[in-house]
Amino acid sequence: MAKHVPATPATPAVAAPAGEAPIVLAKKDFVSDVDPRWCPGCGDYSILAQAQKVMPDFGYPRENIVFISGIGCSGRFPYYMNTYGFHSIHGRAPTLATGLKASRPDLMVWVITGDGDALSIGGNHILHSMRKNVDIKIVMFNNRIYGLTKGQVSPTSEYGQKTKSSPGGSINYPIHPLVVALAAEASFVARSVDTFPDNLQEVITRAGHHRGSTFVEVLQNCNIFNDGAHRDFTERDVRDDRMLFLRQGEPMVFGKDRDKGIRLNGVRPEVVHLGDGFTEADLLVHDETSEDPTIHFMLGRIYWPEFPVPVGVIRNVPRATHDALLEGQITDAVRDQGPGDLETLLHGGETWTVTA
Repeated sequence: MAKHVPATPATPAVAAPAGEAPIVLAKKDFVSDVDPRWCPGCGDYSILAQAQKVMPDFGYPRENIVFISGIGCSGRFPYYMNTYGFHSIHGRAPTLATGLKASRPDLMVWVITGDGDALSIGGNHILHSMRKNVDIKIVMFNNRIYGLTKGQVSPTSEYGQKTKSSPGGSINYPIHPLVVALAAEASFVARSVDTFPDNLQEVITRAGHHRGSTFVEVLQNCNIFNDGAHRDFTERDVRDDRMLFLRQGEPMVFGKDRDKGIRLNGVRPEVVHLGDGFTEADLLVHDETSEDPTIHFMLGRIYWPEFPVPVGVIRNVPRATHDALLEGQITDAVRDQGPGDLETLLHGGETWTVTA
């Protein structure tokens, strides 16, 4: 017999009492009475501002939105959102979010984390939340350093980078966060930059509307302990030539004069100049909805200076969510076995009497 899988519910509207107009929320409604306390010039301020700005678009009342964070500078995020929230323990935010979503699938659940919190101590937890397609929105701030603990090497720090914990230069190669998310079968994977407000708003908005495991990497600057980590390709005067802004169904063209592109040469990507024997017809066309993730993996790996850095939505595929499948199993069990009874459960099956 086919298993029952509940239909994915539509995004709920902000309810209003009978006879009254729907409640209309604005950015100011999501600004808490706690003043943000990050270092002056920190990229976290921009991420917070864009999140507060787009939150009314989702149609959820504030009491049905939850922000869960781990440890690090990003961990303060729930205090600054006028919603429910948890400031959890190091690396375990996806675990709390998984449990919350399983018990309250009607909630919109966000996980705010950093590159160290997510990919080091929290690596196992974040992997399995994405593998299970838990309907939570993970936003990872990547400044390629441990900022709160004052500048130690992180899983995304560059090879050879000198930090307080690697004074001779890091001997470890950095993790590619998007590749990790893709390998874990996250159904929505994207990247943005703290200094690109329009792109960041678009990515957060699309992440919020996706049903399933959502992973957004935000390249963020720690101007105290790793200033300029992404500056070589994000600065206004160079970013057009060093970044690839992805658009669904469009060829992978970049450059200030849109005269460069990405194509496959065999199985390897390469940068070509349009007009030097190549046209847009020779380029890869971005398809975020492809079930085959081969090109998505390629986009998760290519990076400056050999390639432009991809920004935007990389993968966006529909898939049954963990909470919907769980609800389906419960429905099937009740149908086949009747409502559960705790007393019967405790005294049924294999029991033992222990004597001294």
